[in-house]
Amino acid sequence: MGLLDFIFGNKGNKIKDFSDRGAIILDVRSKAEYDGGAIPGSKHIPLQQVAAKVNEIKKWNKPVICCCASGMRSGSASAILKSNGIESMNGGGWHSLYKKL
Repeated sequence: MGLLDFIFGNKGNKIKDFSDRGAIILDVRSKAEYDGGAIPGSKHIPLQQVAAKVNEIKKWNKPVICCCASGMRSGSASAILKSNGIESMNGGGWHSLYKKL
């Protein structure tokens, strides 16, 4: 692990680890944004509905990689999931995440 990885974390390795364990990609953008393009096979729950759907998400029994347009909303979604005991991470913008998968 290099110094920059230590300081900033190595998101690429974490994404690979989550993916290797069958992670679910959760897109938290609006319906219009999601309908305009998304990672194939991803699940869609807009950020405003994530807290209300925590029990449904827990039933997936998988780690969750959250994504949105830029990483801001997915960061909030990941924090909500973590605070409810769900293993999750902020995958950032969906387009850049898709390239890393």
